[in-house]
Amino acid sequence: MRPLLTLMILGGVCAAQKVSTPELVQMARTHSAGLEQALRDTLGVDNIQKGTAAAGDMGDFVWAVAAEKGPSLQINTDAPIPAFKAGSLWVVQARLNTGKAYKYTWLADGKPIGGANNLPAFGPDSYAKPGVPQGKLTGPIEVPSKVYADVKANVWFYVPAQWDGVTPLAVQVWGDGQNFTGPRPGQWRVLETLDNLTAQKRIPLMVNIFVQPGTGPDRNQRSIEYDTVSDTYLHRLLDEIFPVVAKNVKMRTDGYSRAIQGLSSGGIMAFNAAFHKPEEFSRVLSWIGSYTALQRSAAHPEGGGEYPTMVRREAKRNIRVWLQDGSADLDNAAGSWPAANIGMANALKFKGYDYHFSFGVGEHNNGHGAAELPEALTWLWRDYDPAKTSQEFLQDPAEKDQPVWRVVQLNRQ
Repeated sequence: MRPLLTLMILGGVCAAQKVSTPELVQMARTHSAGLEQALRDTLGVDNIQKGTAAAGDMGDFVWAVAAEKGPSLQINTDAPIPAFKAGSLWVVQARLNTGKAYKYTWLADGKPIGGANNLPAFGPDSYAKPGVPQGKLTGPIEVPSKVYADVKANVWFYVPAQWDGVTPLAVQVWGDGQNFTGPRPGQWRVLETLDNLTAQKRIPLMVNIFVQPGTGPDRNQRSIEYDTVSDTYLHRLLDEIFPVVAKNVKMRTDGYSRAIQGLSSGGIMAFNAAFHKPEEFSRVLSWIGSYTALQRSAAHPEGGGEYPTMVRREAKRNIRVWLQDGSADLDNAAGSWPAANIGMANALKFKGYDYHFSFGVGEHNNGHGAAELPEALTWLWRDYDPAKTSQEFLQDPAEKDQPVWRVVQLNRQ
């Protein structure tokens, strides 16, 4: 059976609901009796009052709001959808294309009365499916560090059910790994996606290693590890964390068979690892990457903000990169995240990298990245051949004919 809960609300996932999301969507579609109470019980009165209540399943969504006049719902910049009345509430039911995230705004008399951003529309490959074997998660394992004095971190590893226990597995590392190892269904559906893509042979058999940022006495260890432009954190991974996992799992050692993923500061961490040592990691998945000046040094006075220029000026690395960001991402003293990611995309294009740039409307949130995860992982691991240990990653010829990425003014008159 499909899991009961796929309820996305700004700020998180509702802990419980009286009606399953597919049932709620069907009630809205048919204007069923009892819809008002089901919406209140399921979406929550506070969220309905704020205009931040939405539930979705396989691309079918329902929204509800309390308003005096009949409002309409605008999704991204599309034409507003008129709401219908359900008791004292106003409701919209619509289908969204899956594999991306959306912004929605309730409008009354042309003025906003509520809404939210970062609403992921998960597709079929993000849901647990009958008959698809589930991998085995081991951890947390606490791993102390000598690379970073007085630091320790939790590590988990996930092995596919199809593994024979003998053949060395490809490797995929996840920064901020604690976010992806909770009870199923996960908020971002990473384990479900891995199971489905493995069963479909769209990704190879691999061990997925989930690494929590280190904890140390009285300092921001995550930013030190992730945002610093150096190879120090690479030594933490390769010399201290990998050997712990290798005690239990046979792993491939060629960079061709290794990928690394991260979000925010973890996004620059992932790119930094492959850029410094492409012989160790050749596939990068970067969500809302912080290519900004969060950690400065004498060698890199502007920190990760230097990466777009470094990519243009330094020798091309043999790596494949998927970037994702949103137009409403952060803008602060460290830099502009949307501008930095656009700069990274254009630098990768200019230098001839095999890259993909997915740019949406989201804020500093991993809803978009999670929704498109099946597509991203399929793209990263496409044409992988376990009989090989290397491959030259070439830019898609069609990309060469595309224009560079530009900013279009949309949020000002």
